[in-house]
Amino acid sequence: MIACLRLFTALCLAALLAACASSPSSSLGELPRTPDASIEQLLEKAAQSKSPEEAALLRLSAADLAYRQGNAAQSAQILQQVPVEQLKPGQQVFASTLAAELAMTRNQPKAALTALSHPSMQRLGELPEEQQIRTGTVRARALEADGQTLAAAKERIFIAPMLKGEAASKNHEAIWTLIASLPTDQLQPNTTDDLGGWMGLALAVKTAGTLEQQQAAIDNWRAQNPKHPAAIQLPLPLTKLKELASQPLSKIALLLPQDGPLASVGKALREGFMAAHYQAQQAGQKPPAIEFYDSSRLTSLDEFYRKAQADGVQLVVGPLEKPLVKQLSTRPQLPITTLALNYSEGEQGPAQLFQFGLAAEDEAREVSRRARADGLHRAAIMVPKGEWGDRVLRAFSQDWQANGGSIVATERVDQPVQLAQQIADMFQLRQSEGRAKSLQSTVGSQVAAQPSRRQDIEFIFLAATPQQAQQIKPTLNFQYAGDVPVYATSHVFSASGDVNQYNDMNGIRFCETPWLLDANDPLRSQVTAQWPQAAGSLGRLYAMGVDAYRLAPRLGQLKALPDSRIEGQSGSLGMTQNQRVVRQLPWAEFVNGQVQRLPNTTR
Repeated sequence: MIACLRLFTALCLAALLAACASSPSSSLGELPRTPDASIEQLLEKAAQSKSPEEAALLRLSAADLAYRQGNAAQSAQILQQVPVEQLKPGQQVFASTLAAELAMTRNQPKAALTALSHPSMQRLGELPEEQQIRTGTVRARALEADGQTLAAAKERIFIAPMLKGEAASKNHEAIWTLIASLPTDQLQPNTTDDLGGWMGLALAVKTAGTLEQQQAAIDNWRAQNPKHPAAIQLPLPLTKLKELASQPLSKIALLLPQDGPLASVGKALREGFMAAHYQAQQAGQKPPAIEFYDSSRLTSLDEFYRKAQADGVQLVVGPLEKPLVKQLSTRPQLPITTLALNYSEGEQGPAQLFQFGLAAEDEAREVSRRARADGLHRAAIMVPKGEWGDRVLRAFSQDWQANGGSIVATERVDQPVQLAQQIADMFQLRQSEGRAKSLQSTVGSQVAAQPSRRQDIEFIFLAATPQQAQQIKPTLNFQYAGDVPVYATSHVFSASGDVNQYNDMNGIRFCETPWLLDANDPLRSQVTAQWPQAAGSLGRLYAMGVDAYRLAPRLGQLKALPDSRIEGQSGSLGMTQNQRVVRQLPWAEFVNGQVQRLPNTTR
């Protein structure tokens, strides 16, 4: 009887090992696969096994099963008990891949890439395709999360021929998403392999202007690359572009206030919008008809949309008024696609609503991006007291800290008379003066000591009016902090040409619309000749009007190609997932009473 039990136990163990191993290979070792036993049974058998190799294989299989069942913590705990260096190369690849997958569940791409750099990976090509796919997939995910977009795309292109069905389709779309997100200067289709083809397609789409030009570029690329995977199966976003190109805009409603407190803003937006319309006509294009509606006389949004539909309107540009935009954002859907010229407070609106404006939050995030690009890490902040200052402060802080920056001091500017004290507090100058007085008291004689400021502030983020900035920069100089770089939003720039005002702000760097920094732009020259006020601070609204016109036919394009951008007059325009148009801006600096454009940085 006892002999029978021993035989039965031996048979069970043999069955477990057979269930969790692939076909044997003397040099690479057995690979675990989904077993017919539970995690507990596998661990129990591992504890009873007298063969270290069998025990390691059972534990590796248990760790993998725990991961597949969604228990990453248990999987990691079991994997720690596996002596990886004692495994054969194939098993080491398996264990390293699992370690990388576990690192990705903790959002640690660098740890995942470290695991995947194990020497055993040199023999990955000798393993079954299933293992090559699994390793390649997690490597691609880790590279993408680590910001190595091109390397991630190459990895996915490598595993593509091994994939079938839904996995192949998902990988195909992922390749396009990665390649399409690369900046244009990184798209170098100088090879004839699949990668070169993908890059050529992305470059063709990105460098074409209108939807029609993009469609022609796609068709031309497919004709030249008929056997490329993307020609055989066009990525979904490009299929959507094809649909959009077949539905050209013929009539737009421009919904802006003609009376009331926002009338002058509405007028500047309307004139910029129509200037872009006339420019398109002069260029021989067939622009859509424009129908004007007065939002200041609006009694009901439903009534407006009924009239617009009856007038044959396909797209509404406007409204500008925040309460109206808020109303639209709370509706489940809109009867006509709408580009609102302001932002609602909520995150997500109906599918037909897009939002565009000159948000100060965009500029705060732009300051964060530029300071990072310039190699800075520790910021002090000066913003006005009040709701506007709080919004700007929040946008900067969230972006800055999310990208590894630290904030060492914050001051809210209000009364000019308090400025000197606030800046002294920010740089801890009073503490320095106190130490000097204490030393003087100790030695009993006059001590020559210049106050020293704290040294951990690398730059100041400033959101302020030109008048406030005129006071702040000289005060910084006076308080021994004149050498600290100041990065500001466009609000410091009056565009007045006042050399004396600019002299008071020497050294301040600020982001600004291309419209106000490029006086030689042909459209700007035409507009300012007719409306001189467009050369001053109102120019930002004219630029927004121009961009609203240029965005109108390309909203679907930005939605279908999330990483594409339109180089506009109010900034480089992109779109978020919740259909908000966001801006990145060029930079300038006040130098000897003049505005000097700064070179762009890599975004």
